[in-house]
Amino acid sequence: MKLVRYGMRGAEKPGLIDADGGLRDLSHHLSDVTGLTLDDYTLGRIGSIDPSELPPVEGEVRFGAPLTRIGHFIAIGLNYADHAEESGMPIPAEPVVFSKAPSSVTGPNDDIVHHPGVTKLDWEVELAAVIGRRAWQVDEASALSHVAGYTICNDISERAWQLEGTGQWIKGKSAPGFGPLGPWLVTADEVENPQALDLWLDVNGERMQTGNTETMIFSVAEIVSYLSRQMSLEPGDVITTGTPPGVGMGKSPPKYLRPGDTVTLAIEGLGEQRQRIVAAR
Repeated sequence: MKLVRYGMRGAEKPGLIDADGGLRDLSHHLSDVTGLTLDDYTLGRIGSIDPSELPPVEGEVRFGAPLTRIGHFIAIGLNYADHAEESGMPIPAEPVVFSKAPSSVTGPNDDIVHHPGVTKLDWEVELAAVIGRRAWQVDEASALSHVAGYTICNDISERAWQLEGTGQWIKGKSAPGFGPLGPWLVTADEVENPQALDLWLDVNGERMQTGNTETMIFSVAEIVSYLSRQMSLEPGDVITTGTPPGVGMGKSPPKYLRPGDTVTLAIEGLGEQRQRIVAAR
């Protein structure tokens, strides 16, 4: 099942994508897609609906992030060995954990603002896991049973804010628009193996990143289990799991996003995002 939120910013409605790729309205069955939506009962109830009986949504629409009222927005750094190498950092012995502000979340195709003071704006295609059941001190074998589904995250980063001065990664990861999610939330039952997904990212039509989640240092199950030993993960929490090599910071010379650039990214089975970089007004 592919759950979406569509419509104008702040007035999104819930929907789902049918087997033919059409958008269907879910608003008569569900008020919105939140952590409360992701419990087994609600997902089962939605899954029992015949999509052909839902009203089709015609024409072009804006997709918002596929869920709202996100709690934790947790990120894992340096989770691909070759990305750690291009960043000039050692391969981590345990997951590198930081946060993105939930206020950074935006739709998958919304413009990304080149905010005042930004000088080193970078891209990162990542697989994001969405928690559906509370996870506290769970083992690796059961960790994936706490994941409701998966989506795409472009972990937009301002490298100067992240790494220069006093550092602190959250500062470079949290500006408004730095967390595009979507286009949809694919429920876990449709993702046979989250460690076997191709992912890629282009800037202005030029391929920058190509990878597969099989090369992650720490799998989704390992990450969920690890985090659950440090904190309680709750329904609606989002964990973005790291990026393969090819980020702008790792180019020689470094290459960063400027107004007028277009970023396109995709993960196998999870859809595609497309963002324009625009100047601040």
